[in-house]
Amino acid sequence: MVFSDSDFQYAIENTRVIIPPKRVIATFGPTTFHFMLVSELMDRVDCIRIRKGRIEADRPQILSPYHLKQVLLEGFSEEAKGFSSWLLQQSANLTFLRYGFHFRKTDLLEEIVHKPIGEVIKQLSIRFQEDRDPLYSLIEGVDDTWEVCVLKFTMDLIRQSAPDNVGEWKKRGLL
Repeated sequence: MVFSDSDFQYAIENTRVIIPPKRVIATFGPTTFHFMLVSELMDRVDCIRIRKGRIEADRPQILSPYHLKQVLLEGFSEEAKGFSSWLLQQSANLTFLRYGFHFRKTDLLEEIVHKPIGEVIKQLSIRFQEDRDPLYSLIEGVDDTWEVCVLKFTMDLIRQSAPDNVGEWKKRGLL
């Protein structure tokens, strides 16, 4: 199935993290986050798909402009490489953060339940609160574009983790 820009926009706008993980991406090692994504099947009433999976976040990396040039410009024209050389000269003190994730569909489990979505979310929320793993999260999303919802979740994780990661690097004199 091919998705349009409006499908992507709809998925992003309708992704809601109900219970976020209590931890952020670790600064000095990999972090594995577990998620449960709840979505309503579009063609059936009170038919909910629950996907359980995991996302592995690599250790964040600090990239200088020189290293960024090496990573991002493979296969680009000489003009683009010239621009990156110019950027390198202009931004000697500029650093970038690189986050990487691995999502393996072999770790994905799916279950269909026949209840209203609000009831399913409420039951899962209660279960999450009882046996709370700090790396688990509960997400509500769109069924067809559920992977976009997972990507949105990872972008939110990066946004929340970056200040802590930068603070730890500064504390150790790496930035």
